[in-house]
Amino acid sequence: MKHLFFNTPWTRAASLRRLALTLLILIPSAVASAYVGSVLPHKGGTLLEASIVAVYSILFAWISVGFWTATMGCFTLLRRYDRFTVTNALRHSDVASCANVRTAVLFPVCNEETVRVMAGIKATYLSLQAAGWEANFDIHILSDSQGPDKWIEEEVAWAELVRELGAEGRIFYRRRKINLKRKSGNVADFCRRHGNDYTYMAVFDADSVMSGITLMRMVRIMERRRHVGILQTAPACFGRDSLLGRLQQFANRVYGPMFAAGLHFWQLGDAQYWGHNALIRIQPFMKHCGLPRLSGKPPLGGDILSHDFVEAALMRRAGWGVWLAFDLAGSWEECPPNILSELKRDRRWCQGNLQHLRLLFTEGLFPAHRVLFLNGAMSYGSALLWFAFLMLSTCEAVLEAVVEPHYFTASKSLFPVWPVWQPMWGMILLLTTAVILFLPKVMSYLILVFKFRRARLFGGAGRLALSVLLEVVFSALLAPIRMLFHSKFVFFTLLGRQIGWGSQQRDDRSTPWGEALRFHGGGALFGLLWGLVAWTYSPKFFWWISPIVIPIVLSVPLSVLTSRTDLGLWLRRRRLLLIPEEVEPEKEIRDVMEFTQAMEASPTRLGLAREAGFARAVVDPGVNALHLALHGSKRSLHPRIAAQRDQFVRTALEQGPQGLNTRQKLTLLDDPQRLAELHLRIWTLSETDLARQWGVRLAD
Repeated sequence: MKHLFFNTPWTRAASLRRLALTLLILIPSAVASAYVGSVLPHKGGTLLEASIVAVYSILFAWISVGFWTATMGCFTLLRRYDRFTVTNALRHSDVASCANVRTAVLFPVCNEETVRVMAGIKATYLSLQAAGWEANFDIHILSDSQGPDKWIEEEVAWAELVRELGAEGRIFYRRRKINLKRKSGNVADFCRRHGNDYTYMAVFDADSVMSGITLMRMVRIMERRRHVGILQTAPACFGRDSLLGRLQQFANRVYGPMFAAGLHFWQLGDAQYWGHNALIRIQPFMKHCGLPRLSGKPPLGGDILSHDFVEAALMRRAGWGVWLAFDLAGSWEECPPNILSELKRDRRWCQGNLQHLRLLFTEGLFPAHRVLFLNGAMSYGSALLWFAFLMLSTCEAVLEAVVEPHYFTASKSLFPVWPVWQPMWGMILLLTTAVILFLPKVMSYLILVFKFRRARLFGGAGRLALSVLLEVVFSALLAPIRMLFHSKFVFFTLLGRQIGWGSQQRDDRSTPWGEALRFHGGGALFGLLWGLVAWTYSPKFFWWISPIVIPIVLSVPLSVLTSRTDLGLWLRRRRLLLIPEEVEPEKEIRDVMEFTQAMEASPTRLGLAREAGFARAVVDPGVNALHLALHGSKRSLHPRIAAQRDQFVRTALEQGPQGLNTRQKLTLLDDPQRLAELHLRIWTLSETDLARQWGVRLAD
C-alpha cells in the first residue's frame, strides 16, 4: 500500500509548506547572521567573531522554527475549517461501524506510584463504561517493576480494583521478570502475546488519563482513515500544586494548543509519536516497527531509549500515516513537579534523542522524519550551542578589554581600523530575538481571549494576562539553569557517560535544600566565577549577560522555591496560573483526584503498610493466596538451590524481612512452595514477634 502515500493532496501540500518553512528559516537567519557580524567590534573578521556569527546563525534558525510553528498554529486555529485535519473523519463515520473492533489500553509501569496508576485506570474504565463501550476495550497493566514490595503492591491493587469494578476479564496485570528494552520491550512483549487479539492499542503513560468518548473517537477516526497507522493526541497537563508544576501546566494549556496546531500544519501525515496517549494499529506496528539494536556501547549504542520517534519513522517508512489530532480533547497527563525531577527526565531524553543522530541516514526513511530526528537532538544540542555562544561572547568581551587593539593592518592604509561596538545595534538584535521568543505567547493570549473566548477558564482576561507575565518571568529565570544542565547532558553523553532509567517522581514533594545544593551547587559556583570574570574585565558586558548569570548563581533557592506547593496553592487561591481542569474539570479529572485520595486513605489489613509488599505476601492470607494463584505451579529444584532457599525461609523467620536482601525476597516470591511454607510458619510465631519483626498489629 506504500504507493498510496506518495502523491496525495496532503503530501503535495506538505511539500509546499515545508519548502516555505525552509525559506522562512534560512533567509531571516542569513540576514540576522550578517547583522551580528556588523555589530561585533571587528565586523566578524577574527576567528573568534566568525565563530560567534556561525553559532548564532544556527541558534537563530532554531528559534525561528518555533516561531513559525506558532505562527502557523495561530493561522490554523483562526481558520474555520482545515481540510487536512484528521478529526474531519468523525463527520463521516458512525459508532455502529466500530461495534466489533477490539482495542487494548496499555499502561506500561515501572516502579510507579501504584495508587495514582490505579486511580487513572479506574477513571478511564468508568469513562468507557459511561460511554457504553467498555466491552470493546480491555486494559492491560504491563509492569516492569523490579522491587519485591512494588511487585506485590501492584498485584494487590490490581486485584482490588478488578473486584471493585467487577472487571474480571477486562483489566489484566502482567509483570516481566526481565526489563528488556524498557517500555518499548514491554509493549513489544504484549504484541507478541496478545497482538492478534486486538485491532488497536492505546498506549498510555503511568500518569495518563483519557475519556471513553475520546478513545472511541480515535477508533472511529482510524476505522474511517484506514491509511493511518498512529494517531497521536496532544495531552493536556493537570494535577500539579507545586509552583513549577503549575507554571508548566499553565504553559501547556495556554500555548500548547497553538503549537500543536502548528506542528500539524507542517507535518500533516508525517507527525511525531510521543510514546503515550496515542492509538496504534497493531498489525503494521508488529510487522514494521521492531527496533534495531544500535552497534557499539551505550550511551550512543545499544538499545534505543527514545523509541517513539523511531517507531513513527518506521511506521511511515512502511507507508502508514502518522497524524496528530491536535484538536481532539479528553487526553491528559501530568508534568514534573520540580526542576530536579524535570532535569532527571531530560537527562534520559537527551541520551535517547542523541541516539537518533545515528539513524539519520537509515535507508527508506522519509525526509520529514530525518528532520524530526535532527530536531529532537537539537532540543538538547541547542543548549550547548547557547552555552558556546555565551562563552565565546565572554571571551570576546574580555579580549577587547585586556588586549591592546591594532589600529593599522599589515597592508598599507592611510586610515586606522577602529574596533567599534555599537550598543544600539546590539539592543536591536536582542529585541529581535526577544520578539521571536515571546510573540507566540502574546498570540496565544489573544486567541484565548478574542477567538475562543475562554479567558474565564483561566481566571479572566486580566488574571490570564498576569499569569502569562508570571510564566514569562519564571521561564526567563529557569532557562539559564536548564541551558547549563542540558549542555552538561549533551557533553557527557558525547563523552560516553551512560545514565540509569529510574522511575519519575510524580507527586508534589518539595525539594530539600541539601538536595538542591548537591544538584545545583557546582553550576552556581560556575555562574559566580563567570560573573566575576565578566565584571572584572568588562562591567558593561556583565550587565548584558546578567539575566543569564544571576539565575544560575541563584539556582539553589530557585529550585527550592519553585518546588513548593504552598506558593502554588497561594497563587491558585488568587486565581493565577489557573487551567480549565481547575475551573471546570472534566469528570475524568475529578475522578482521578477523588480515587487517588480514597485509595491512599483506605486501610490495609493487619496494620501492614501498603508499600510493605513482601511482608503482606508473607503474612496476609489473602495476599499470599492471590500471589500463589497468579504465580503458577511448583517447580523441582536442584538440591543445592533448594537448600539455599530453605535457608532464606529460616532467616526470614528469625530476623523478619529486614534479614533478607532484595534478591532473596524476589527469590522467595518466585518460589510458590517456599512462600507457602513461610506463610504457614509465620503464623506459629508469637504475637510479639509478629509485631516486632513484621509490623503486624492483630488488634487492627
